[in-house]
Amino acid sequence: MATTAELFEEPFVADEYIERLAWRTPGGGSRGGEAFDPKRLLEEFVNHIQELQVMDERIQRKVEKLEQQCQKEAKEFAKKVQELQKSNQVAFQHFQELDEHISYVATKVCHLGDQLEGVNTPRQRAVEAQKLMKYFNEFLDGELKSDVFTNSEKIKEAADIIQKLHLIAQELPFDRFSEVKSKIASKYHDLECQLIQEFTSAQRRGEISRMREVAAVLLHFKGYSHCVDVYIKQCQEGAFLRNDVFEDAAILCQRVNKQVGEVFSNPETVLAKLIQNIFEVKLQSYVKDQLEEHRKSDAEQYLKNLYDLYTRTTNLSSKLMEFNLGTDKQTFLSKLIKSIFISYLENYIEVEIGYLKSRSAMILQRYYDSKNHQKRSIGTGGIQTHKRTEAKLSIQDLKERIRQRTNLPLGPSIDTHGETFLSQEVVVNLLQETKQAFERCHRLSDPSDLPKNAFRIFSMLVEFLCTEHIDYALETGLAGIPSSDSKNANLYFLDVVHQANTIFHLFDKQFNDHLMPLISSSPKLSECLQKKKDIIEQMEVKLDMGIDRTLNCMIGQMKHILAAEQKKTDFKPEDENNVLIQYTNACVKVCSYVRKQVEKIRKSMDGKNVDTVLMELGVRFHRLIYEHLQQYSYSCMGGMLAICDVAEYRKCAKDFKIALVLQLFDTLHALCNLLVVAPDNLKQVCSGEQLANLDKNILHSFVQLRVDYRSARLARHFS
Repeated sequence: MATTAELFEEPFVADEYIERLAWRTPGGGSRGGEAFDPKRLLEEFVNHIQELQVMDERIQRKVEKLEQQCQKEAKEFAKKVQELQKSNQVAFQHFQELDEHISYVATKVCHLGDQLEGVNTPRQRAVEAQKLMKYFNEFLDGELKSDVFTNSEKIKEAADIIQKLHLIAQELPFDRFSEVKSKIASKYHDLECQLIQEFTSAQRRGEISRMREVAAVLLHFKGYSHCVDVYIKQCQEGAFLRNDVFEDAAILCQRVNKQVGEVFSNPETVLAKLIQNIFEVKLQSYVKDQLEEHRKSDAEQYLKNLYDLYTRTTNLSSKLMEFNLGTDKQTFLSKLIKSIFISYLENYIEVEIGYLKSRSAMILQRYYDSKNHQKRSIGTGGIQTHKRTEAKLSIQDLKERIRQRTNLPLGPSIDTHGETFLSQEVVVNLLQETKQAFERCHRLSDPSDLPKNAFRIFSMLVEFLCTEHIDYALETGLAGIPSSDSKNANLYFLDVVHQANTIFHLFDKQFNDHLMPLISSSPKLSECLQKKKDIIEQMEVKLDMGIDRTLNCMIGQMKHILAAEQKKTDFKPEDENNVLIQYTNACVKVCSYVRKQVEKIRKSMDGKNVDTVLMELGVRFHRLIYEHLQQYSYSCMGGMLAICDVAEYRKCAKDFKIALVLQLFDTLHALCNLLVVAPDNLKQVCSGEQLANLDKNILHSFVQLRVDYRSARLARHFS
């Protein structure tokens, strides 16, 4: 059986159990080369099964014995639990009886206490009344003998008595008790003064407990408010010794806030009174000294000081919001700030606009003086925001309108000597002044007036930056553009365009960053956006006009180069066999000029404007070359040279990076092939991909430029 038990292992697996049994049986496996003996293995299995049956019977008997024992113990435990439940019920009943008895006794005790109190309270009142009558008699006799009045250490008890006597005396008729009422009032006043003096001394010594004790006594006296005033006054002694009154005030309030709760029973009222005193005395005096000094003499310093002082005051107010000042501390502090600054904020925007106007005018004038330039009326003289009546048009206005609509130069152009009359330094100064004005406006304006005030500042910026500076520079630049037939003209308007674009980006950034937050939720938003839109449109009209004239001048310069450099013999050389050049001198100079202008346009503009202007220049450039080529007759070798020129022009056109321009020159290059192609191949070339869609008259016009066009053979092939 022991051997059988050894074969059981946890966890039990039947297959492994059989394997272990067979392995242990001689002849049951191949161990040591022994032959397999099935009979012996069967015999071993039968014996083992019998052993297992015996083991099972023994275990079963043991299980039954344990089950019987468990049932017996369960019955005993259940019986014991029933006995405990009965005991618990008996104990609970005893507890209820005890609780009822305790409640009965407590009721009796409370009733007895009420009876004792009903007897004791009148007795205490009678005793207190007797004492008060005794003290009152001393005042009637005119001699205070009681120790409570003569002993200075019993001032607290004396104060309590005199306060009660003072209340009683007020109820007595004056004609019979005038003298005693006067004595009691005098003693009341003397004790009050002594208590305040004691409080003052304790405060100077830093004895918080004594201060709290005296303040509690004074709470019932009329002079309690005077005690608070004394406390506030002494708190401020030596607190404002530095130059920063705001920081001193914050430190003082922080210190008092920690102390006032330990001294007074109503700390929030005392702290609020201290803050009110600081604002109405210290801060108001400081603000007045700082502002009145510059109010009439220096508007810039006045506005800076006003903004700085108001900001620091509101920051101090934010710090004080942390303290307990009562229910509506926000309104309380706002009223204090308003009481200090109301006289300065009422006319703030007028001072702001006046300063901004004079300062902006000075910045512009200083710039023009540095250029030795006297501003003059040119064209419209500025951006027009209102339409003028037709009946009042002057000759100058009429000329300007004709010039704008026809693009004709009326009158002599102005030589600006390359000066754009635009200065980023001036613009930065104007924008900086306006930015500071917007910041002051945001801080100092009443919320209801903020959008209106911000719009007035924006109008000043428009007037001086856009009208007096940018628009004046555009007008001067327009007047300085030479006519298209001028020779060796210096074209500075693109520099004006470049600087105007840069400046307007800065203007637009300030509009979005500083103006929009102030007007975003008001009706002034649409008004400002419309004003900005009008400015942009009117500037774009003048920029477009100037760019158009500049492009005309560029084309005019190219015409002068071609007229001066291109010779008729270039395309009809005397010696067809001795042509050594690859392209004409006129072509070289025109391409060089065009490349410079393309580079200048790229530097002067940004975004889609570059492509738009380059496309317009490219189209005009193509038209010029096309018309120029139509003026000459071409021999075979001259035609080859023309093709080389156009190839060079096309290479130049690639710098434009505009598909339309390159396509135009590709077509022109194909047309030039008609100048050299053999007569028999003309029809084939004309029906090619690039020329098939062109008008037949255009093709014919190029064929007519050939010197051999009159030959019957060529005319017959092209007909």
